[in-house]
Amino acid sequence: MGEPSFTPGTWARGLSGLSDLVYEVATEDPHTEVFSVRGERGRWERVTSGGFATEVTSLAKGLVAAGVGEGDRVLVVSGSHQEWVRLAFAVWSVRAVLVPLPRSASAERVAHVVRQTRPAVAVVQGERLLNVVQGLQRELPDLGRVWPLDTGLDDVVRLGAYMDASSVRFRRDSAMAEDVAVVLYPFTTVSRLTRGVVLSHGALLSSAADLVDRMWPRVSELPAGRASTLLDLPLSQIPGLASLVACMVARVRVGLAGASGLLRQVEAFKPTVLVCSPRDLETVFEIERGSARSTGWDSLGTFNSAVDTAVQFDRSPKKGAWQRLSRSMYDWQFARVREMLGGRVHLAVCWGGGLSDRLDSFFGGVGVPVVQVFGTAETAGVFAAGAVGDRVPGTVGRVLGGRELWVSREGEAHVRGGAVFLGYAGDTDGEVYRGSFREGWLATGFAVEVDADGWVSVVGRVRPQAATAPLPGRFVARKPAVAALEAVAEPEGEGGAAAGAGESRERTDAELVAEFEARLRAHPLISQVLVIVEGRPFASALVTLVRDQLEYWRLVNGRPLSMAPEEIAGDRDLLREVQGLVYEANRSVPRHLAVRSFHVLADEFTVQSGLVQPSGELRREAVLRAFSEEIDGLYRVRREQQ
Repeated sequence: MGEPSFTPGTWARGLSGLSDLVYEVATEDPHTEVFSVRGERGRWERVTSGGFATEVTSLAKGLVAAGVGEGDRVLVVSGSHQEWVRLAFAVWSVRAVLVPLPRSASAERVAHVVRQTRPAVAVVQGERLLNVVQGLQRELPDLGRVWPLDTGLDDVVRLGAYMDASSVRFRRDSAMAEDVAVVLYPFTTVSRLTRGVVLSHGALLSSAADLVDRMWPRVSELPAGRASTLLDLPLSQIPGLASLVACMVARVRVGLAGASGLLRQVEAFKPTVLVCSPRDLETVFEIERGSARSTGWDSLGTFNSAVDTAVQFDRSPKKGAWQRLSRSMYDWQFARVREMLGGRVHLAVCWGGGLSDRLDSFFGGVGVPVVQVFGTAETAGVFAAGAVGDRVPGTVGRVLGGRELWVSREGEAHVRGGAVFLGYAGDTDGEVYRGSFREGWLATGFAVEVDADGWVSVVGRVRPQAATAPLPGRFVARKPAVAALEAVAEPEGEGGAAAGAGESRERTDAELVAEFEARLRAHPLISQVLVIVEGRPFASALVTLVRDQLEYWRLVNGRPLSMAPEEIAGDRDLLREVQGLVYEANRSVPRHLAVRSFHVLADEFTVQSGLVQPSGELRREAVLRAFSEEIDGLYRVRREQQ
């Protein structure tokens, strides 16, 4: 057999660091178009590799001038937009470590990450979280400058305006693939305070290269310069970050959807490579089905027939004349679906393994071939993927080259080989890192099924991975999809629960209330909890909700787009869900501490409002004063019911 043909993946494996994705392409051809950004008039404008390299260098010089050293952590709290990308590559260019968090992160989560990673500088979007980080500067002397994202990047550039670009070049020349690139804090439904996953440059590049190799036969069919994608996955999470790196490896021009979302911009952008989540494709399908239903039952029947035809066409091993004729009868319907995705999609890459086999086949039959991809932060984003012409609908394909997959008796996927993480932030003795392996196999925490031909189907979570394990004294929701949370407390002290009842001590009411509040906060929908006991005939609680999860709840439960957050917070089904959590948590406390009434707020308590300390802890007295009417109302309602 001859040598395998050269691919961008082969090139990426030889790079020393992620910043080479910028500078080597710019050196090779400075006119290569690498990004598309929204201009002042809302039109997409293209950015060349040479222009982007210049922007990255100017920002990198400013970081050096600000005192950012090799290996220093740089905290970036931001949404996914072009400034995030420019700042990330500037951080990597000076051999520093990126610590990204989404703009929607809670104050508690941000404070936890700052304390755990001890960044040298920070760039924060939004006044609420900017105040949180600035409030920690006195506590953490390592934390130097804290810039607001909206105006701070210009200040960073001005700091390094006098410096020569060689200050950045020297750092880049000494970079190695083993250098730490990012400390990633995965979003989890288990606990809001997690350990960061430490990933190297080499792991991210290798994982991206393996993924590009699998996709390249399809992507290479596009004419030079035509490969483009509109990315809507959050860059602070592993699917978004891995997608960004893979697109840059494959020379796919990237646009970021930002706050407007994928489906509102995809028709104008017209991507040829669609990088999406299962929810995006499900939404497109539901919109088209809803349109058919609103027109009449005849139209809905036609749509259902079109779906059956598309599914059968995709699953037919041979596309004979009869299958092609049957499909052509509904091509007008399929064209509408393709136009909703921009009309030019040559390949759809779907992250997460949650797309059903029927929808997978439907989009394939429509003319939008879908390839599903799956991985975890610990596997640098991906360990299994399909490919056009080598896929089974509903599966996430086969494991990538150089990797092995073993499934335990409990159904949990264990991976060996390929790109894996270096450890966890805050795990100084490496105990948690070692505990995530089982005789050399990395335990992923996900249940999978593998058929005789090696096709992998993701079933769900069987347990939290180590990164989502709680800190001492917090609780773990073992089955977050179930309304009633199964929660267990970590044992206190070295002896833990096994020390015996004789060594246990009586816990105070304050400790029990704190545990109750932590138990509720373990749910992804709930941000903050304040239980009111003193001076009241019974315990009650104020509960705030996570704004982005509130929007997701609205979408999943079919509520209209026009529904305001305050209306969602008062929705009967949502309140019933919160009530189930309260009832379950009440089992862990004595009768006199059981919460009998609660009030749900759509907006979180903030530092700016004076209700949260810079550390992220609630100012209890201030909250009680600010919401005295709501609290009094809880007891009035209860008395009236009695």
